Amino acid sequence: MGNITKKSLAFLLSVSLALCAMTALSFAKPVSDREAQQIAREAYIYGVPMVTVYSTLYEFSIDKGNPQYKGPFNSILNVARVFTPDDTAFVTPNSDTPYTFIGPDLRAEPMVLTVPAMEKNRYFVFQMMDLYTFNFDYVGSRTTGNNGGDYLIAGPNWKGPTPKGIAKVIRSETQLVNVVGRTQLFNPDDLDNVKKIQAGYKLRPLSEYLGKPAPPPAPEVDWIKPMKPAEQSKSLEFFNQLAFLLPLTSVNPGEAALRKRFESIGIVPGKSFDTASLSDARKAALLNGMADGQKEIDAYRATLGGKSADLFGSRAFLKNNYLKRATGTQVGIGANSKDEALYPIYDKDSEGKPLDGSSGRYTLRYADGKFPPVNAFWSLTMYALPSQLLVKNPINRYLVNSPMLPNLKRDPDGGLTIYIQNDSPGADKEANWLPAPKGRFMMAARYYWPKPELLADKWKSPAVQPVK
Repeated sequence: MGNITKKSLAFLLSVSLALCAMTALSFAKPVSDREAQQIAREAYIYGVPMVTVYSTLYEFSIDKGNPQYKGPFNSILNVARVFTPDDTAFVTPNSDTPYTFIGPDLRAEPMVLTVPAMEKNRYFVFQMMDLYTFNFDYVGSRTTGNNGGDYLIAGPNWKGPTPKGIAKVIRSETQLVNVVGRTQLFNPDDLDNVKKIQAGYKLRPLSEYLGKPAPPPAPEVDWIKPMKPAEQSKSLEFFNQLAFLLPLTSVNPGEAALRKRFESIGIVPGKSFDTASLSDARKAALLNGMADGQKEIDAYRATLGGKSADLFGSRAFLKNNYLKRATGTQVGIGANSKDEALYPIYDKDSEGKPLDGSSGRYTLRYADGKFPPVNAFWSLTMYALPSQLLVKNPINRYLVNSPMLPNLKRDPDGGLTIYIQNDSPGADKEANWLPAPKGRFMMAARYYWPKPELLADKWKSPAVQPVK
């Protein structure tokens, strides 16, 4: 048999296979509007974390005209102050620890994070969060200690041996990573010391760290404008954003079938979601599916009773529970895994009534000096609802925390009573006043590096008591 015959057979075979594929496609059962609604619900719950975290990355590192802009990807973005009500890029920010933000873009090559040595009693942490919002690893006091070191952050496609001098290789499932650093501030006079520590945080491409030529740069990206969280469940643009972000991720084997289901309603990685070609009935089905997804998130959130510890963690910890992941995003995106920090939420008083500064006054008391058992520190921070942002007030106090204890007025038994209300509780109590807004509010307790008895739920957070 000659070469021409072989080529002819190869051509005929390729045509035959193509025709088979087209035939199979033509006989594939189209997705009904009812099924599309169900898939839209799944895609919405799956995508809420990704679309939300993208909006933060966009504000911090892409949109130079945004007041929240901090600097480009692959740079250290130190905020040498604590957060105030003017910081609105994400909900429930803490105001205890000056932040360090890093947005590693790992498409071209890994990045090396360097942290300096610091005092043993100063808590710090770098939380590694991928586009899925999984906390996939940590560098900090709890996990790596305070002696400093160099840590390699690699994307899903990088392969290679651990370079000399690297203390640990940290692998991400996604090409973009959101790294949130927190450095403990003991008191206002300590800020210069925090600034010196922040100046020692470094981020370098692996090629620069090794003193070798840089690889070709990653392709330019035409970044799309993100959605506001309040718009996500009401616009089909949500699916366009999700499709835009999917190519920046690797496909976990356990999600391959789910991602194929998304494609059946037009959510194809790297392709625009074609809303214009959809019938009115299909558009309505997809929007209803998104609304169903948000209702499911809201219903699950209502069952938590202020306990959010199991909403944040690695993929292995969350076991691909997308509802938990989405709920965690809306409760407080970027929260730590529970081994690093616990975040009890106060949104009701001891009688089960919503907290409201326009009609109520409250106290929270740590009896007999029995404060939260932590290795680092604890705090209680005020947020307005529904914004979940810090509250402006006449004394510029947004929280009460353990470093403030020397300046707080203790009860006769050594306990501590915090006065939570909109107006001043009086000059004799103002040292312990946590100002509330005129309206609904919530508070987030933060227990950094919790001790075993706290993780085992043997120590109970005190309830907020209404003042009669």
